[in-house]
Amino acid sequence: MTTSLFAAAAADLTIERIRAFANQPEQVESLTLEFKREFSSSLVKTVAAMANSYGGLIMVGVLDKAEDGAERVVGVDAQETIDKIAAACHARLDPPWEPTFIPVPLNDGSGRSVVVVRVDHTVAPRPVLIDLKAPIRLSGQNSTADRARLLQLVREEQVGGALGLGQSLMVPRLEVRGDGKASEDFILRTGINLPMGEAGSWRPLSEQGVSALAKALNNSPLPHALLALMQRDGGFNGFHRLGHNRARTARLVWRINSDSPVEHPVEAVATVKLPEVYGTTSTAPMATVTIDVHARIRLFAASLKHMAWPFLYQVPVLADLFDGLVRTLVDDAVVTELARLADIDASLVAQPRELHLVADGPVADLLDPEGLQQIPDSGGSHGGIFRANPALDLRVVQERQEQVDDWIRQLGLDAGLAGMEAVVERYWT
Repeated sequence: MTTSLFAAAAADLTIERIRAFANQPEQVESLTLEFKREFSSSLVKTVAAMANSYGGLIMVGVLDKAEDGAERVVGVDAQETIDKIAAACHARLDPPWEPTFIPVPLNDGSGRSVVVVRVDHTVAPRPVLIDLKAPIRLSGQNSTADRARLLQLVREEQVGGALGLGQSLMVPRLEVRGDGKASEDFILRTGINLPMGEAGSWRPLSEQGVSALAKALNNSPLPHALLALMQRDGGFNGFHRLGHNRARTARLVWRINSDSPVEHPVEAVATVKLPEVYGTTSTAPMATVTIDVHARIRLFAASLKHMAWPFLYQVPVLADLFDGLVRTLVDDAVVTELARLADIDASLVAQPRELHLVADGPVADLLDPEGLQQIPDSGGSHGGIFRANPALDLRVVQERQEQVDDWIRQLGLDAGLAGMEAVVERYWT
């Protein structure tokens, strides 16, 4: 899926794009999408339900269903329709609130348009009530929040607005050998949390869907970044199921192989965990997606008899790894497969907002020192938590580069090293 209609700029919402979207055979109403032939009183309830859930789009002037070959896009009088929706939202919603309206002309001489109604749950004054009830959105239909869900919405409002998708990740732990020593140089983790569609809350993971995700990961930027980390070509196994795979957990592993005592100098593990929630609307279930990179190249090099010096990680290679991880989680194909597994629209797949690095020893000891100087008595770190600027769109090359640069500079400062800014400037030129 390309940039979603929900996230697209108003100027990019052309009637050609809407027709192509609506005329896809598989395009049906969902957790975040509804079609309306024209304004009706039920439309306002859908606005409230989406505001109390994960947001979404309502396309007014598009048929929910059409006969084979028939046109679904029929259009409406844009100004009249917007006036009716806005008036109804102010009259029926408590508190009064209205979504964003984007009229898209049919450009066929009829004067009609499709009115795209965008409901952004992050700015809605949750809970949004209608007739003293709080509607919520299920898969393609509206329901009513039970007491527990209503209390959750109230608590969100009290702390200053709708909560986001909760991108906090658990800090990873280094693997430990039988002698108590770490079996890796460092572990790097990123990931996202996903809201769940109605079907995703009860059905098991699809084998076909997990295989499609593995294929998307193998075609993503991540394998190239992992091979570059090793600084040489070598035999590897692409992402495939390995280890703890269950009905609601998928574990996909990518490995570089070796004949040394360190069998896998570089390993990446992508894990998808669906919540153990079956058909309840009392909470907002979330799935967790993590990608862990286990780097053991320093240990691998030490196991080779001809290596007389310790292996050091080059800063530009680590920057490429950071970039590759982020690019993978915003990759169109990966996003599409994650959305299918969670039964949600791809527009709800959040961008990664955290990286965790945990090292076996001071980070400064792992880095190539070229251009860097240890600050006396700095007490360098053994890792760190790297948070993203929420204002940056990590799908955009320049903004992602800005974010990676900030993370690398933070890596140097936390490690007690001076000169990282100059190193960053040099590797991009």
